Amino acid sequence: MARIVVLGAGIGGLPAAFDLKASLGQAHEVSLISALDHFQFTPSNPWVAIGWRQPRQVVVALEKPLSRRGIALIAEPAKRVHPETKTVELASGKQVPYDFLVITTGPKLAFDEIPGLGPDGHTQSVCTLEHAERAQQAYLAFLEDPGPIVVGAAQGASCFGPAYEFAMILDQDLRKRKLRHKVPIKFVTSEPYIGHLGLGGVGDSKGLIESAMRERHIQWITNAKIQEARAGEIVALEHDADGKPMKEHVLPFHYSMILPAFKGVDAVMGIEGLVNPRGFVVVDAHQRNPKFKEIYSAGVCVAIAPPEPTPVPTGVPKTGYMIESMVSALVANIRAELSGAPVTAQATWNAICLADFGDTGMAFVALPQIPPRNVTWTKEGYWVHLAKVGFEKYFLRKMRTGSVEPFYEKYVLKALGIMRVAS
Repeated sequence: MARIVVLGAGIGGLPAAFDLKASLGQAHEVSLISALDHFQFTPSNPWVAIGWRQPRQVVVALEKPLSRRGIALIAEPAKRVHPETKTVELASGKQVPYDFLVITTGPKLAFDEIPGLGPDGHTQSVCTLEHAERAQQAYLAFLEDPGPIVVGAAQGASCFGPAYEFAMILDQDLRKRKLRHKVPIKFVTSEPYIGHLGLGGVGDSKGLIESAMRERHIQWITNAKIQEARAGEIVALEHDADGKPMKEHVLPFHYSMILPAFKGVDAVMGIEGLVNPRGFVVVDAHQRNPKFKEIYSAGVCVAIAPPEPTPVPTGVPKTGYMIESMVSALVANIRAELSGAPVTAQATWNAICLADFGDTGMAFVALPQIPPRNVTWTKEGYWVHLAKVGFEKYFLRKMRTGSVEPFYEKYVLKALGIMRVAS
C-alpha cells in the first residue's frame, strides 16, 4: 500500500485528494494536510470584502466530505518538508511519512517586502478569507468617512484579476450607496499596461479593460513599483518602458487594497532542487519535481517563468482551469507509477478567467496560457457575472460532495464557446 500525502487544501489540493482516492481506491492511502479544517473558495473573497457574501457562504468543513471518501484529514500546519527522509514535519513535531507527496500549498504572501503593506500594515487584502473579513470591517468604517481609494497589485504580483474585480465592484457598490461622487479611485499596477494580467494580454484585454475603467472614472498608473504604504498614503514609483524611474506618486487614501507578490511557503523554502529562489516548486512536464521524483505539485506554488520581460517585475497567474489540468495530470502519473507504467500525462496549462465587475464582467480565454496561442479572446457582458456566481455555487457543491468531475473541460469551455458565438 502506497502512502500519498497532499499538502494544502485549496482549489488544487482538495480536488487532488478526491481525485487520487477515486482513482486509486482502497489499495492505497490518501491523506490531506491542511493548516485549516475547512476549504475556502478564494475567488469569492472580493465579494466578502465588500459585504456581498458572508464567510460562512464560501467555506466547506473538511471532515465530513473527506471521511466519506476515505481520506484522512490532518488539520495541522506543516513546518517542513524533508525530501531525503520522505516525511512532512508538522508544527507539533510529528512526522508524516509518504511514498508520494503532492504539494498544493498555494503561496506565502510577501507583504513584508514592502514597508507598511498588508492587513498588519496600512492596506487591505483579499488573498485569504480572513483578510477579506478584515477588509469588510475596514470598508464599513470607510463608508462612515468616504474619500480616495487606491487599489492595485504590487511589483512581483502574479494575480491581477482580483485587483481589477475589486476596483470595479467597489465602484458598483458605491454607486448603489449614492457615494461614488465622493470617492476618487486610483488603480496602481506593476503591469506594463492595463489588461496585461501577467500573460502579455489576452485578446483585446487592454482595450476592453481600459474602456471599462474609463466608463467608471477609475484612473490608473502602470509600470508602478510601490515603495511604501503609510497611514493614508501609497508611495509608488512609476517607470518608463526601459524600466527607469520616471515619476514618484504619493497617493492619498481612506481605503486601500493592494495585492502583494507571492513566494513559496516556509515548509519548502530553500530546499535545493525542490524549489526556485522564490520558493516555488520546480516541476517537469508531468508535474513532477526533477530531483525528488516522488514529489508532484500543482497550483499557485508551481514555478512558471513569465512569458516576457516587463519594466517592473510581474509574475504569472495560475487560473482554475490550469490548476485542474495540473491535478488531472499528476493523478494520472501517480496512478501510472503505482501500476509500473511510464509517466506520460501532461497538463495543458490553458487559462480561463471569469472576472466579475459587479454589474457586468469579462471572460478571458488563452489556450495555451503562455503565447503564442491557438485560441485567445476576451468577451464582456452581464452573463460573465452570472457565470461566476454559478461557478461559485457549483465548485462549493463539488467540494462538499467530493466530486472529481472535470468542471472546466466539461462545462466551462462549452459554455464559453456558446457565449462567444452568441455575442
